[in-house]
Amino acid sequence: MRSWSQRTFDLERRGTTVRAELRGGAVTFLTMSYIVFVQPGVLAGAGMDFGAVMVATCLSAALATFVMAFAANYPVALAPCMGENFFFVAVVTGGVTGTAVPWPTALGAVFVSGVLFLVLSLFRVREKVLRSTPRSLLHAIPVGIGLFIAFIGLQQGGIVVAAPGALVKIGDLTAAPALLTLGGLAVTAAMLALRVPGALLLGLLATTLLGLPAGLTHWRGLFAAPPDPSPVLGRLELGALLDPAMLPVVAIFLFMVLFDTVGTLAGVGQQAGLMKDGQLERLGPALTADAVGTTAGAVLGTSTVSSYIESAAGVAEGARTGLAAVATGVLFLLALFCYPLVQMVGGGCEVAPGVFLHPVTAPVMILVGWMMVRSVRDIDWEDPAESIPAFLVVVGIPLSYSIADGLALGFVAWPLLQLLTGRGRRVPWLVYVLAVLLGGVFVLRQ
Repeated sequence: MRSWSQRTFDLERRGTTVRAELRGGAVTFLTMSYIVFVQPGVLAGAGMDFGAVMVATCLSAALATFVMAFAANYPVALAPCMGENFFFVAVVTGGVTGTAVPWPTALGAVFVSGVLFLVLSLFRVREKVLRSTPRSLLHAIPVGIGLFIAFIGLQQGGIVVAAPGALVKIGDLTAAPALLTLGGLAVTAAMLALRVPGALLLGLLATTLLGLPAGLTHWRGLFAAPPDPSPVLGRLELGALLDPAMLPVVAIFLFMVLFDTVGTLAGVGQQAGLMKDGQLERLGPALTADAVGTTAGAVLGTSTVSSYIESAAGVAEGARTGLAAVATGVLFLLALFCYPLVQMVGGGCEVAPGVFLHPVTAPVMILVGWMMVRSVRDIDWEDPAESIPAFLVVVGIPLSYSIADGLALGFVAWPLLQLLTGRGRRVPWLVYVLAVLLGGVFVLRQ
């Protein structure tokens, strides 16, 4: 008689075993669990409660990963996404609309984008969006966001600082926070180069230990009851989304999760042997997992939830089915009881009254930026009409300190250059709509 795991996840047909799946799920958790430490610190910059966001992060990750496991039978884990979390903070601080937006309203925008993503998945509109979007811009988006994340990491580590007349300059590299950032960066980068499983998490822990003698981190214990989630639970606000300035915000949240998800699923699915005739099997249910994770995450109190490319590490360890995702989801639930460790790693250090740096998590942010920038090689640099708009996205996002503004530059420039070079008819009508929508960000901020 076949076991429950064999029946539910079809292990024999996928050529795997329970042991391989559990091992792969554990490796996936190790490689992406840095988000448990980083996400609360990022959203704390938007005025949200650190502990409550940590609970929302773990619960939303576990829920979405379980949906992926049972609905799609994919060895893919989900959690609040790097990149989208910084866009969330940019919305709250006014870096997108020009006016500060309360974080409950930003959560409302995340919720609506998740509902729209679910609708698009059910009616297969997402394929039209994917077919319409220029590939040069598709590859440029993660590059620009990666540079943005790395830049913020350099700031939070004290490596670069504000400089009147020059905007930024190298900070005091002899200061303790900068030294810890550089030390953590060296250790974590070396482990990545050596292909150590869970390098980002191990780097976080190593940097934390290095910070103890310097007084930049403080031992708080390992285990405790989960924090109170009520400061962010169910606090999303939908009424304010009637403001026209918020419409592009919802659209960009939707756009980012759409392309993040499909790109990740395609990469991991190909590695795991889930492609058939060049197409992913059960793509619809997999996309539904992202939509459910995003909407539930907004209710719980965190930013956009999406599939993680780090799932490829678990696949490399033998994961082939949703059983690996179940293992990862269970580990996210167990992480709820490690709040003292999370607070020690992600809480930051006060370098002046009311001024905090985050030298422990800064190396991870810098290296996540490195991971995202690698897709720059896929841009067609030989065609100026393709590469110039892509270049504007790449430099526009970090230099404008706004993902929305950087996207708008590229999505307005691409159809415009096509028109000016006699290729206007090749531009899909949906791209013109996106250009108007994203270009409206500039108009609404005037």
